[in-house]
Amino acid sequence: TGARLGLAGSRTSPTTPRSERQVRMAVMLRGKAGLARSRRGPASPAARGVWAPCLRLSRVPSRLARRCVCASANGTPPERTATIHRKTKETEVEVTISIDGTGKCDSDTGIPFLDHMMDQLASHGLFDVKVHAKGDYEIDDHHTNEDIGLALGQALAQALGNRTGIHRFGDFAAPLDEALIHVVLDLSGRPHLSCGLDIPTERVGTYDTQLVEHFFQSLVNTSGMTLHIRQLEGENSHHIIEATFKAFARALRRATEADPRRSGQVPSSKGVLTQQ
Repeated sequence: TGARLGLAGSRTSPTTPRSERQVRMAVMLRGKAGLARSRRGPASPAARGVWAPCLRLSRVPSRLARRCVCASANGTPPERTATIHRKTKETEVEVTISIDGTGKCDSDTGIPFLDHMMDQLASHGLFDVKVHAKGDYEIDDHHTNEDIGLALGQALAQALGNRTGIHRFGDFAAPLDEALIHVVLDLSGRPHLSCGLDIPTERVGTYDTQLVEHFFQSLVNTSGMTLHIRQLEGENSHHIIEATFKAFARALRRATEADPRRSGQVPSSKGVLTQQ
């Protein structure tokens, strides 16, 4: 029996050292692998396992969210759009402007030439503009022209908000055949118009050319804009007026665009550009 036990012991005794050796070998190999990883730097996501890429992906939304917060905090709201409805005993006007638009225009003012000018404003400023109006046309176009200018200026001011992060200033010279018009404007919060147009005829179609200056005066009053218009050249009344609206559109586009160097600041040493 003892011999058998001894034999059994001799057969089973090597088993334990072999298991210990395997354990020691595994520990040693893991230690070497860890040392190699530390020298190479952080392991790749694939080496860390399936959870690693999932963890990385989980961080993406927070980064995107931070970007969205920064974008909305840089002074230019995601949607700079406003609608104004104005109703008096003489007219009823509704104006919508989207500053960051694509140049779409929907204008039904009852004044064909003014509709044509609204199309120039939208197309060359890349604003989306909607103007619907009814007025006392049996008298003349004066009240409707004026109230459209007032509503458009008010919508523009509302869409701009506190005017944070914009360029604020804009200028553009637009030619149209022999006509050349230079427009300079400042979204300062202070309404002022200096209009140097010399339109040779009293009418373009049915539109009274005196209404051009009155339209811009109305717009300036409610938008809080300083606006200078200079006619450098021009003989044809249609060309002069159309070049004026084109130059105004491009100057306004520049002034309302975001200034990447502003970092969400109001472009004024006073810190305020609104009339309130």
